[in-house]
Amino acid sequence: MALSPDGMTPPEALDDRSRLIVDVLVDAFADLMAADAGAFRAKFRKMAADPFAFYRGSACLFYADMATEEDRWSDERTSRVWIHGDLHAENFGTYMDANGRIVFDVNDFDEAYLGHVSWDLRRFAASFALLAWRKAFSDEVIGELLVVYLDAWLDQVEAFTRSDADRDFALVAGNTEGAVHDLIRRTATRTRLGLLERMTAVEDGERRFADSSRNRRLDDAERDEVLAALERYKATLPPRPWRREVAYDVKDLIGTGGFGIGSAGLPAYNVLLEGYDQALENDVVLSVKQGNVPAPSRIVDDAEIAGYFQHEGHRTAVSRRALQSHASQFLGYTDIRGAGFVVAELSPYELDLDWEDLTEPDEIRPVLAQLGRATAKLHCVGDADSDHTLVPFQTEEAIGAMLGGRRREFVDDVVAFAHTYARRAQEDHRLFVDAFRAGAIPGISSST
Repeated sequence: MALSPDGMTPPEALDDRSRLIVDVLVDAFADLMAADAGAFRAKFRKMAADPFAFYRGSACLFYADMATEEDRWSDERTSRVWIHGDLHAENFGTYMDANGRIVFDVNDFDEAYLGHVSWDLRRFAASFALLAWRKAFSDEVIGELLVVYLDAWLDQVEAFTRSDADRDFALVAGNTEGAVHDLIRRTATRTRLGLLERMTAVEDGERRFADSSRNRRLDDAERDEVLAALERYKATLPPRPWRREVAYDVKDLIGTGGFGIGSAGLPAYNVLLEGYDQALENDVVLSVKQGNVPAPSRIVDDAEIAGYFQHEGHRTAVSRRALQSHASQFLGYTDIRGAGFVVAELSPYELDLDWEDLTEPDEIRPVLAQLGRATAKLHCVGDADSDHTLVPFQTEEAIGAMLGGRRREFVDDVVAFAHTYARRAQEDHRLFVDAFRAGAIPGISSST
């Protein structure tokens, strides 16, 4: 790479693939990078760690590639279903649903949108190939494990065609096994008080957020803006009856920010509410986070879909309700200074599936079968049975018609894609790190 006088590599000196990577990242994140270059420097350093971390943080690049990829598994209906948008191996975990059940499911709906059902499956499959490469599994073993996932997805989709109970389907303690079952059991031991003790302190008999480098106190003007936004949020909550009533009286309010790979640069607030009663252990913490532009929307050219959503906070909340079916009673949305924010509980009952100690194929095989079933529920629950009009058909029937008896061909195609795209992601990771180190990402220097 040729260097400019300041030691940086100008974008025009990059090769074609490197330039595409930089251009896609800049196009997706330019406004957020300008608002908080430091947060994106941290994000890019995390992405530089290994190919899987890079893949997690670059959904926009995946969809730029999907825009040029022929999709044999897409037709008029299966190109317009609810998708997670960033379905990778580490986006599964537990949560407590509106009925009080601890459920294992897909999580993190920041990128959810409508698009090709195959995009979710391809994105997950490639992510698993990258994760399994880190465990030194052979391509043959990776392929065999992906067949387990895809067969479970197909079997569950088919099962939904024979039942009207897709919105009540859930992976819970009674129908899971292995690492997934253990995670659900471990989640059940957690308490709201434990979460509060990590985030707050009690002073003079009142609970408040603890001071930390991640938090900031608001001036009166900003505090009033957020409190007004919370009033608007209340009107977006799902209709009663709720499982437990909360007064929504604000006890404390702080500014924070997105610290994960996917949340860099997004403004956020935490709100402490009086809980189910005046006992201090029942207080509730809400997250109020600005919604981001979902990566699939950059290649889905459909004015009806885009026009359905008021803003990205509304889109995130609607997506989560569609894809989780029994979402939390606290899920809603609001706006602050013209930007959309999603509001959700910071729940102690959310734990991510940890792949670190899953080291052998025999341990991973049942996990992938359960992930396949969870993915099928995700796709089939947000259809004509939901409280929106975007998917006016039964997704499971549309998938069956699209496959048309080509089940094995479909599985083989997705597995082959996983191997091919994982190798591309490994090379893209190297190109990204080289470009980042050389200062070729406008506005973000790796040396600061």
